[in-house]
Amino acid sequence: MSILAWILFGLLAGAAAKLATPGKHPQGCIVTIAVGIAGAVLGGFAGNVLFGERVGWSFSLRPFLVAVVGAIVVLLILQALEGRHRQRY
Repeated sequence: MSILAWILFGLLAGAAAKLATPGKHPQGCIVTIAVGIAGAVLGGFAGNVLFGERVGWSFSLRPFLVAVVGAIVVLLILQALEGRHRQRY
């Protein structure tokens, strides 16, 4: 995938993760893209380890769902860290 395709894929996966998780999400577009790309990487790695499948380079439903699940995990981690930071200060 080209860089532009990764950015678009990350934006879509990050936006879907924001819609799927409860609560307020004040992050902007750049953070949404970063969460989506990190989720795609995390989900792809987990899918490879757990299922022995490599996520292909084509844009299909399975890699997108894996990326969204990974982005949800990344988003929940960020929310937990943000809540922890607010409690401290």
